[in-house]
Amino acid sequence: MNRKTFWTVLVAVILMIGLSVLGVLTLTTARVAADDGEGRLIYIDRDDTPDSVRAKSELGWRWDVYGRLLKYRIRTGRYRVDAGMSCLELYRQLRNGIQEPIRLVIPTARTMDRLAAVLSQSLMMDSTEIASALTDSTYCAAHGYTTATIPALFIPNTYEVYWDVSLDGFIGRMERENKRFWTADRKAKAQACALTHEEVATLASIVDEETANDTEKPMIAGLYLNRLRLGIPLQADPTVKYAVGDFALRRILNKHLKTESPYNTYLVPGLPPGPIRIASIAGLDAVLNHVEHPYIYMCAKEDFSGTHNFAKTLQEHYRNARRYVRALNARGIR
Repeated sequence: MNRKTFWTVLVAVILMIGLSVLGVLTLTTARVAADDGEGRLIYIDRDDTPDSVRAKSELGWRWDVYGRLLKYRIRTGRYRVDAGMSCLELYRQLRNGIQEPIRLVIPTARTMDRLAAVLSQSLMMDSTEIASALTDSTYCAAHGYTTATIPALFIPNTYEVYWDVSLDGFIGRMERENKRFWTADRKAKAQACALTHEEVATLASIVDEETANDTEKPMIAGLYLNRLRLGIPLQADPTVKYAVGDFALRRILNKHLKTESPYNTYLVPGLPPGPIRIASIAGLDAVLNHVEHPYIYMCAKEDFSGTHNFAKTLQEHYRNARRYVRALNARGIR
């Protein structure tokens, strides 16, 4: 080999090595594009295909190269693309299903349909899938509840879960959180009230509907427990609203009190079949830590503060009720 040929081959080899190194560096160190440097989210659901994931990743030709080197299989999930993340890191994250959890808020929803609608806005699950399960007697029974008591499963709080959690996985998580809530201390207090956990949730849901004032909730819980012990019907207006199916009712009339329903505590003694909403933690603890007092009657205060006047006798209660009715009439509330 003459000198000229030698140098030509050497330069070609160096160029090939350089291009190879450049190619490797381009594949392994190139950074993804992030919106305004703040990162972005990629959602991969059941309907996605490798092509749609490729488009969502915005990796372009690099996706094809990585695919040849590292075989890709679709993994659903919610993935965060951080500013400064390498293209290879993003591909591996999508390939290995390394997703970012969400902070899921369980609300104090009044119905399971409403809960399903809220959950479907945060999870990959469809609202119909959730609602169907929570209103299916067989599914509820498999988890130790009825369709009436299933709201007692949920403890309103904020939980970290994965966006693509399955229905069974989600319910399993709620069961674990329910067991965590029911500490030995809370169990003992429920037993002292002669109530099951589901009954505590049922009474708490009524207390929650009676007032948003957490300070007053233990007083109201104590009143209803007094009525239960004495065998007096609860006569709780929120249960009538639930029976009628109109939560916006401002004034309970005689026609409403005659509504035939197991939830109408004016007609049916004792607690209703289940919670009339998902009870708040404040409501649950209000029942467990209720105030011991002699009151068996209450009426909303005429100042519309959301609190109540309490009474020991029916005569005293009627006086409170007349003041409240006058206030309703003065405001034109029918």
